[in-house]
This record gives sequence, structure tokens and C-alpha cells, in this order.
Amino acid sequence: MTDAHDTAADSPLRTTGGAPPDDGGSSATEAPIPLLEPREGIPPVIADETALARVVAAFEAGTGPVAVDAERASGYRYGQRAYLVQLRRQGAGTALIDPVACPDLSALGDALSGVEWVLHAATQDLPCLREIGMVPTRLFDTELAGRLAGFPRVGLGAMVESVLGFVLEKGHSAVDWSTRPLPEPWLRYAALDVELLVDLRDALEKELDRQGKLDWARQEFDAIASAPPPEPRKDPWRRTSGMHKVRRRRQLAVVRELWQTRDRIAQRRDVSPGKVLGDAAIVEAALALPANVHALAALNGFGHRVGKRQLEQWQAAVDRAKALSEAQLPQPGQAVTGPPPPRAWADKDPAAAARLAAARAGVSALAEQLNMPQENLITPDTVRRVCWEPPAVVDAETVAAALAGHGARPWQVEQVTPVLVEALSPKEA
Repeated sequence: MTDAHDTAADSPLRTTGGAPPDDGGSSATEAPIPLLEPREGIPPVIADETALARVVAAFEAGTGPVAVDAERASGYRYGQRAYLVQLRRQGAGTALIDPVACPDLSALGDALSGVEWVLHAATQDLPCLREIGMVPTRLFDTELAGRLAGFPRVGLGAMVESVLGFVLEKGHSAVDWSTRPLPEPWLRYAALDVELLVDLRDALEKELDRQGKLDWARQEFDAIASAPPPEPRKDPWRRTSGMHKVRRRRQLAVVRELWQTRDRIAQRRDVSPGKVLGDAAIVEAALALPANVHALAALNGFGHRVGKRQLEQWQAAVDRAKALSEAQLPQPGQAVTGPPPPRAWADKDPAAAARLAAARAGVSALAEQLNMPQENLITPDTVRRVCWEPPAVVDAETVAAALAGHGARPWQVEQVTPVLVEALSPKEA
């Protein structure tokens, strides 16, 4: 370990302008140190079963938490699969694994079962890690820890700089990680992403403990680790950008047909759907309801770069939507399972609107007092649901039960219950 890394390990919370406002230490004046090379150099990419077996053995024999990261090819490839997995653990060093060449990493996941995994923004990486057999039983999320501790900037680079005093080079975060072979500068960047992750975890743990929030963070981490995979999104075509312009059911059907056609093509070609046809073009065609290929070609997004065969397949999708019966057309809005949008509350239920306004004000004040974002204190959806359908008898016990029923963790229930009891209690006339 270099002197610079010794400094990182010895300084659990260094501030360079991004620490929590209530930090008790003095702000460091020295400039942050650029982190240019992994301490053992760039490791070779693991791309065969023999090398993978050696990595599994090394990481199983290592000690302490394991830093884990994954790189995807968002915007380039279909889906969110991992194209590189990075790990670092004391005693094992850093490993870079190609999950295209080694698509089953369940042996590695099993070897690390029971070990605490350190990830940054864990919910972003867990789905693609799960696909290749890597599922943590314990984790520490450094981004979420930063939010709970009150850091104003919680990206990995900002956290490493403000907490540890090092600058990470972030120039390759949005590259096409499906590229093979991966260029050396990209591999250096990937290795550096896990270089100080455990150091950051250790420093944030001390800061959370200092603020009395460590148990809160552990509850949040446990909730992430134990959460089941998310259900597939219903009617994903409704998330097409610009959908607010589409009003008529026939036009909605065109969006649906074009979106589904695009998705099939993108999946078959393994490219990002946006590279097949842009959302703006889908909405344009839905609004215009073109009668033929010539009318379609005149629309934005279907110009001279789109070949005749492609135009014909898009027009066929439009024609299928136009041929649907009224009963087959999609409804103009998604089914609402919870309360209506808050903007409608004043008309539908003025008393509920008043409860929500009081609850929002109380939660906002408490979040400011606790120095954390409101959405980490309690989800806005939970507040809305409790305010729309409050307990028949409002007291600490019933409100706490309602919050827990909507998935709030014990620390959230303890903190938020008094605020909501006050907001939900009938006011004297």
C-alpha cells in the first residue's frame, strides 16, 4: 500500500467542501490527490473458467468486506446486463471479470455468501449481478450511506473526494462496455472504481455512528439485500417520452404497436431501443396517424436515413393499430392502485388534501432537522397512502402500524409517527 493509501486509511473523514453540514471536524485545506493507478496495477481480465476458479478461491480466502461494481452498456445494448464485474477484497486484491466469457458467476457468489458486499448505488447493480448468479446476503451501500449522513453530493467520485481526499477519473462511465477487447484506460477506470470503496465504507460507518444513524443505515441495507426482484413493469410502452401529448385511444394504440415492434427488433439485434427508433418519432407517428409509407416518411424521425423496408415495417405497425376494434384499444390512463394524484385531492377530498399538506410540511421539517433527503426519511408514496386512508382512530400505535404496513423500516416508523399523528389528527374548528 502506498503512502497515499495509508493516508486514506488513517483519515476516516476528510472534508474538502462536501461533508455533512454538521460535521464536527475542521475542513482540510490541502488539494485532493488524483488517483491515477490501482495499487497493484491493472489486473488481467478474467475470461476463462480456470482463471475464474483461481479468483473464486482467492476471494473466498480473503478477509473483510468485498467491494463490488458492475459496468453495463446502457444506451448501446438491449437490456441492462453486466459487461464487466469488478471486485476487491483484502488478501485477494482486485479482479476484473468478463461476464460475457464467464456468464455464470454463481460459484463466486456462493464463495462470498455471508460476506458484506460494498456497492455504490446498490439497486442499480444488483439486477445485473443477480442475472449472473451473484446475490449478496449482506451489503453496505456507500451512496445511501452518504444520503443518510447528509452529504450534498453522493456520486462515487464526489464521495471519495470529500471523504477520503482523492480524485477518481470518471471519463469512461458512459462508454460502450460491450466493446471487446476493452481498452486499457477503461480497465484502469474500472479497477479504480473499487480501489477505495472499502475505505469509503469504513469512513462512512464511523460518520453514521457519530451522527447516531448507523442502525438506521443497517436497516436500509438489510431491506435492499432482502428485497425480492422487482415485478416486470406493466405496460412499459406508456413510459415513452412525450406520452403526455397523446390523448386519443387510437393514438395510444399506435404508440403501443410501434413500441412493441421496436422492442422486438432491438432485442433481436441486441441494441438499445433508442438506436432503432426514437421516442419522439413514435409519438410523432401516433399523433399524425399516417395513411401510408409516403406520409410516414415525411414525419420527423422517419426521414431519408430510414430505408424502405424499415418504413414498411413501421407503417405496418401503424396500420395494425388503426385496424383494432374499439374494444381492443388501450385505455387513456394506467390503472391506479393507490390514491389519486395529489393535484386532484383538493376537489375529491379537501380534508385529505389538508392532511397531506400538513404531513408534507412536517416531514420536510424533520428531514431538515435530521440532515437527510425527505425521500430517505420516508417515501412520498407512503405519506400519500397514509394521508388518503388514515386509520379510523389516529394515535401512535395505529399510525405506526400503517407505516409498517406500507414497508417503512422500524427507524422510519419511530421518527415519522409523531409527525403523522399530528398531521392526521382532526383539527379544532
